[in-house]
Amino acid sequence: MKRKWKIWLAILGVLVLGVAVFVGVKKSRADIVTVQTGKVTRQDLVAQVTASGEIKPRNYINIGANAMGRITAILVREGETVRKGQLLARLEAVQADAEVQAQKASLSSTEADAAASEAGVLASDENLRTAQATVDRAKAELERASLNYNRAEQLYKEKLIARQDFDQRKAEYDALNAAVREAEARLAQAGAQRVQSASVLTASQRRITQMGANVRRASDVLEKHMAISPLDGVVTNLPVRVGETVVPGIQNSSASLIMTIADMSLITAEVKVDETDIVNVKLDQTADITIDAIPNKTFKGKVIEMGNTAILRSTGLAASQSNVSSQEAKDFKVVIALENPPAEVRPGLSCTAKVTTSTRQKALTIPIQALTIRQKGDLEPPPKKGVQAAVKADPAAEKAKKEEIQGVFVVAGEKAVFRKAETGITGATDIEVLNGVKENEEIITGSYKVIRTLRNDARVKVDNKAPTKTE
Repeated sequence: MKRKWKIWLAILGVLVLGVAVFVGVKKSRADIVTVQTGKVTRQDLVAQVTASGEIKPRNYINIGANAMGRITAILVREGETVRKGQLLARLEAVQADAEVQAQKASLSSTEADAAASEAGVLASDENLRTAQATVDRAKAELERASLNYNRAEQLYKEKLIARQDFDQRKAEYDALNAAVREAEARLAQAGAQRVQSASVLTASQRRITQMGANVRRASDVLEKHMAISPLDGVVTNLPVRVGETVVPGIQNSSASLIMTIADMSLITAEVKVDETDIVNVKLDQTADITIDAIPNKTFKGKVIEMGNTAILRSTGLAASQSNVSSQEAKDFKVVIALENPPAEVRPGLSCTAKVTTSTRQKALTIPIQALTIRQKGDLEPPPKKGVQAAVKADPAAEKAKKEEIQGVFVVAGEKAVFRKAETGITGATDIEVLNGVKENEEIITGSYKVIRTLRNDARVKVDNKAPTKTE
């Protein structure tokens, strides 16, 4: 009987010892964290900013109505190529056309009057020249008669000629003197007529200028009833039909838009870049553009324009136009010129652009998910047992403990050691590390929950097996 009890006690002791060993092992392994790891590698890294938008021509113009009227003719079709100065459409313009004809008739009448006045001036000039010649001839004859008269007077005083001869010379002199005065009077009259004719001609010319201005004004009014292409391009939008009435001066209204002409020689992708990424985008940076309507193709482009005003994502309006301060997300417009765009591209197609902001050759990289943030106080070793906390904590020390440090967890033996790391550019899945780690070092990359909660110097177990699905 005694022997039987001893056997049972021995078995019980073995069981207790086994349980104690099992509990000890489980307790020792309770603080071990299972992690996934990766290597610090060198590779070529490309940083890109992704943004979506739509395809637009670089230069396009909305042809609006400049006058109110009914459309009487549309001379082009949507998709048709047009030239600068080409007539695109006509509006009803009966009154404007009649006004042009009336002003042209008045101009023709005024021009005829001016031609008559000019002819009168030419005739006056001829009369003036004739009168001047008559005066000159009369003066010459008067000079000859004066010489004869003076000679006769001298001879008469010397009793060498008869009284009758002297009187005859004197009569000739007086007659020619009167003829000179008469010729001078006719010359003055011809000059006055010349001045009057010139005045009439000047007035006619002024009326011609005025009537010409009236014709240009009326013609301008008539031209406002015609839609003329301001550039070479393609008709990309034609929302109206013959017989519809258009009204000028109403923005963003279908009643004021006749058609849209786009210069398809330069096609752009107009995308909206998030405010957190716009600081990395610069002019002349290259980009890869994909168009939803043309799958499996990537087009090259270059940044040619960047907006300086933030656009509210909810309304599409510029932030400066909003009277209410808003903390909502904002975007910035970026225009990318496509190189060798396809012929089938159309304005308004949705697209996605990946702008290459920077590149690094053989950069030291780690997976993005390995990067984490810890407070400085969480990295310090815990205080030893028995050490009493200070009655009053130092505010500067407490503030320093809350300083956030960026870094990664490196596997050192069976522990996870946090290292501060400075980063550079960010790629699609990896990020450049400037310092803190070395090539081929093993770092913790998962899981997300583990990296978020892992403490410094924690014991870890590496398990890089792919997770299995469970029903």
